[in-house]
Amino acid sequence: MPTKTTIKCPNCHTDIDVNEILYHQLEDELKQKNIAEQKKLRDEIEAKRKEYKKAFDSLKAQEESIKEQQEKFDEELKKATSTQLKIEKQKLQESIKKELAQEQEESISLLKKELDEKSNQVKELNKSKAEIEKLKREKEEITSKVQAQAEIALTKRLQDEKELIQKTLYEQNELKFRQKEEQLKQLQEQLQIAQRKAEQGSMQLQGEVQELAIEEYLADKYPFDVIEEIKKGARGADCVQVVHTREVQNCGKIYYESKRTKEFQKSWIEKFKADMRDKGVDVGVLVTQSLPNDMKRMGLVEGVWICTFPEFKGLSSVLRESVIKLSLTKKGQENKTDKMSLLYNYLTSTEFSMQIEAIVEGFTQMQSDLDSEKRSMARIWKQREKQINKVLENTVGMYGSIKGIAGNVIGSVRALELPYSDVDEE
Repeated sequence: MPTKTTIKCPNCHTDIDVNEILYHQLEDELKQKNIAEQKKLRDEIEAKRKEYKKAFDSLKAQEESIKEQQEKFDEELKKATSTQLKIEKQKLQESIKKELAQEQEESISLLKKELDEKSNQVKELNKSKAEIEKLKREKEEITSKVQAQAEIALTKRLQDEKELIQKTLYEQNELKFRQKEEQLKQLQEQLQIAQRKAEQGSMQLQGEVQELAIEEYLADKYPFDVIEEIKKGARGADCVQVVHTREVQNCGKIYYESKRTKEFQKSWIEKFKADMRDKGVDVGVLVTQSLPNDMKRMGLVEGVWICTFPEFKGLSSVLRESVIKLSLTKKGQENKTDKMSLLYNYLTSTEFSMQIEAIVEGFTQMQSDLDSEKRSMARIWKQREKQINKVLENTVGMYGSIKGIAGNVIGSVRALELPYSDVDEE
């Protein structure tokens, strides 16, 4: 039979479950107990943590103290060791220097001794060589003397034999020699006569050669011109050059005469000027081998140009241009009033003003483009200058850092050092 676990409240008559109330009471007691135990456990843990922290702080302080003592000890040990090492190093260097000096003195003395021995041997050797050379020279002198005496004797003997033979031959052929000499004399006279005739013909031939050379040069150089040759025996010079151009015909005439003698004669000029007047030419040129005594190069004498053949080529070009310009000037003076009227009408026309305007616009556009290019180039140059300065600054900084770390081990860069730095290093 189930056990009754409920009771009624005497006040409100409500049924109350006793087991539930006991359960709640036990649950509350357990909770309170657990809370107390947890609090106690937390307190114990906190106390342990504080103890551990205190011990850790103490150990850390001891470690820092030990570290400071160790650093002091290391510094004192380093100082003592450095001083001792310097002293030992100096002692060692001094001892090494002494040993090296002693060894050098010994080696120098040995070398000096060997050098003296070698010097004595060389002296003996040179003395022997001198004796040998002296003997060779004496031998050569004796040999050459003997050979010279033998050659002299042989030459004298040969000369005597030659004179004897010549005397014998001359006695045998004296008449023949006289006949040959007479024939030779006659031949020489005939040769002199022939040479004089040849020179006269040669002078004439040389003059003709120079004349032909002048005509051929003018014909080849100026194909538009007409070269009129004056035939032999006719009165006048050698040739007349009638100047033509592509646009204008018969601009003028240039008169050429060739002379190829050893001396210049002033009478040529008067005759040449008379021929110029007869032919009605504008310019006269006398091409001669020998210039007048008072002239060293080509020039104008009494209205006639005188020059040598090499100078003729350049002078012909200059004179031809002068004749052409003079002809154009003369033609420009023709109908001058009509031309001035036409020129005035053209200058006052709309076509001329439009052409001037187009030229001005072209120059203006060119000036604008030029200014734009100048500005662009100035900007580019400024940008390059900043980049170069940046690279230089970084280079100087890197050089200074390396120099500060490595010291004089790094070689000096003159461009990055002061002027007096070299003097201080020395």
